[in-house]
Amino acid sequence: MRVPIQHDLPKEEVRRRLRERMPELPAHMPGGTADMTTEWPSEDCMKLTVGAMGQTVRTTITIEERQVIVELDLPAMLSFFKPLIASAVADKGSKLLSGPSAKS
Repeated sequence: MRVPIQHDLPKEEVRRRLRERMPELPAHMPGGTADMTTEWPSEDCMKLTVGAMGQTVRTTITIEERQVIVELDLPAMLSFFKPLIASAVADKGSKLLSGPSAKS
C-alpha cells in the first residue's frame, strides 16, 4: 500500500522530525505497545518494521522534495483495514510534517 504525504519542508527537517518522533509510534498501536525497528539505508530512505498483536508490518518511507512516500507491506490479515490504515498514516503524517521548520 502506498500513501503519499505532501510537505513544504526542507528534506533535512523531514529527516529530523522522523528521527525524533518515530519512537512515539508504538504508543499509538492497538494495546499501546509494539516492537519496532528502524534503519536508514540512505539519508532519504527509512525502513521501519513494526510488530504488534502477532502481525508484522514492514514500511519504507522515502523523502522527496515535496512529498514523503510511505509504502506499507500489510499482512493478509490486515488487508481488510487498508482504507483505515491509509487514512491514519496520511493524517498522522500530515500533522508531523506541517508547521514551521526548526530554527538553527
